[in-house]
Amino acid sequence: PRFPTMAEDAEDRRATLKRCLGVLRDARNDSEQFAALLLVTKAVRAGEVDAKTRRQIFDAIGFTFPTRLLISRQPPAGCPPHTFRALGLTLLACFCTDPELAGHSQILNKIPTFNDILLSPCDPDSTSMLDDVYQCLSAVLATARGPRELVTKGTVSALCQAYLNGGHGSDRALTLLMGLLAVAEAKCWQRDAPQLLAVLSKLSGDFLKAEDMTKFELCEILPHFIPLSSPLTENLQGSECFCRLYKGLADVLGSKLSQSQRDPALKLAASLVQACGAQWIPAGSAGSKFLALLVNLACVEVRLTLEEPDPMEVEGKKEVVTACYVLMEMGIQECLREENSLLENVQKMQLMRIMEEAFGAVIFYLRQVKLEEMQDPFIFASVRVLGAWMAEETSSLKQEICELLPFLVDYARKLFKEGSPAVSLPQAELVSAEGSASPQDVLRFLLPGFCHLTAEDSPRDILIAEGAPALLCEYFLQQWEVLTSESTAPALLMSTEMSLQTTCGVFLNLIVTAPDLVRHDKTFSSLMDVLLKSLPLLLPKKHHLVLAANIATLGLMMARILAGSAALQGTQSDKEFFGAAILFLSQAHTVQADPSSDGLAVAVSPAYVSSWDDICELWFLGVQALAGCIPLFPWLPHAALQARWPQGLSQLLSRVAPASVDFELISAFQAVLVELARASEQCRDEILSHHGMEWANVYGMAALEQCLAEQ
Repeated sequence: PRFPTMAEDAEDRRATLKRCLGVLRDARNDSEQFAALLLVTKAVRAGEVDAKTRRQIFDAIGFTFPTRLLISRQPPAGCPPHTFRALGLTLLACFCTDPELAGHSQILNKIPTFNDILLSPCDPDSTSMLDDVYQCLSAVLATARGPRELVTKGTVSALCQAYLNGGHGSDRALTLLMGLLAVAEAKCWQRDAPQLLAVLSKLSGDFLKAEDMTKFELCEILPHFIPLSSPLTENLQGSECFCRLYKGLADVLGSKLSQSQRDPALKLAASLVQACGAQWIPAGSAGSKFLALLVNLACVEVRLTLEEPDPMEVEGKKEVVTACYVLMEMGIQECLREENSLLENVQKMQLMRIMEEAFGAVIFYLRQVKLEEMQDPFIFASVRVLGAWMAEETSSLKQEICELLPFLVDYARKLFKEGSPAVSLPQAELVSAEGSASPQDVLRFLLPGFCHLTAEDSPRDILIAEGAPALLCEYFLQQWEVLTSESTAPALLMSTEMSLQTTCGVFLNLIVTAPDLVRHDKTFSSLMDVLLKSLPLLLPKKHHLVLAANIATLGLMMARILAGSAALQGTQSDKEFFGAAILFLSQAHTVQADPSSDGLAVAVSPAYVSSWDDICELWFLGVQALAGCIPLFPWLPHAALQARWPQGLSQLLSRVAPASVDFELISAFQAVLVELARASEQCRDEILSHHGMEWANVYGMAALEQCLAEQ
């Protein structure tokens, strides 16, 4: 006979396989090729094929023959109906063990076939087909194009159904789903939310009912199915899932647990917090006790791991400690929430004390960090959570934070300069946070704390000595480029704008408290140049009004200090900046009907109303700064006249009821009008022509009256 049976001896099997490959290459008809193929596939299933032999099989038959087998509907006499399809799948599974072949278009275009097989009824004779399909899909998932192809060709839905059906290989379906969600969560949920929600519903139900180690195994699986990209709390089925998870976690964490049981439970809780803050925890006594317990357990875990750090022990605990950081951030937010907080005031005070001790441990750990450890994502996570504490709690641990500031500035500088690949461990944004930052943007998390610290003498001196102003100037420029780039994603735009606003806050503190630094440090001349160019571009975009207010006010306050320096020489860009600043200040108020009388009242302009709480203080500072700039820049009164601000103010004040203008606003208007009248006869005449003496007297603007009365 031409085809010997496969021998028992491995050496003989390899020799037989080699002869079969020769037959595959030289076969004169399908029956000869099929007979050889049976032995080849038997060898493949027996695990006899190494990389070289696999390539020889592929070279002998390519993709054409397996494709024919997949679509053939006529099995050999006496064979099951799926014989040809099973052979084709075995060969494809063999080919897929080669990463280059797994990503080939001939494999990718068979994904719908793989999906069909997953969803077909499975009898005992066809389990090997399912095994081969799962092997093919796993190999495709590991390729560059694979995840996108699997999502767009419907594999997520097929895997969900395969898992829910609970047949052969359903555990592999779940593993594949976890792999797909890890690399393409947003796309998976966007396309197949109902199917994924059905899986989450089953998993959460199993989690609630389980009373053995399955409960803790599910703690490891469930985080993969809790999406950051799709707010499930807005969906009834999603809310029911979260309710089951809350009850299951309350049951688990309220019991006595070993470390191996507690860690996955804390990680599951952190994933829920990442997805929807504290919304999954119900209001009331039980919910508040659970939240307090959660934060308490997280703080204990952090202290146990970091207070006496054994490098090997810390290494194995980084993932769970990072999850604890997420829970601590939630604790900070809930302790500071004034309305609809889940916590009672007594609980808040207790938790703040407990968290203070945990953050003391974080600071202690960070002080031990060596230069070569700077790229560790865990360091990033530790600095980030400390930034959250510094942003809100300014009085506790002040001395310890001051001592750590040189490290924090150095760490932020290193990551910023190197464009570090450091990526935070699973510590994604809390839902209340704005979007997401680039991996090296640790400054984003430190800026709010720096803003508080620059208002105080001791920490401000340390930050200046460590070169923080120069670093923040470079950061401001980089963030401005991100904001103005057309390719920047919307979520990143939001976080970038927040970073720019907070950086402006830090610089405003330095201008007020350290004017000599601004006067002599070249950093601020560079910053002034950026501000001059950015405001005219930003102001026309009304959805950036808060940032425009920050930049206008910062630029005007710096201009008072840098007047006459090389940074401000009356160039075109200088005049464009001041023109834009005057426009921002002059358009903030308008006249409207007074509902309490038949007269008119002054009001915040409609375009400013939604942002006024955020920019009100900046507007008053800006007006004050502009008044200080008018004597220093002789061309400013002309710019004000061009913007018709003196005329507009005169008309506004002469039309509205004086009682509708509060004292602070009268003082601000008077400061600008006095300086304009002193610096420019044309401005003085313009004010007088609009009955300036009369309304100055009505509003009690004595300084303006005196100025206008002078010849």
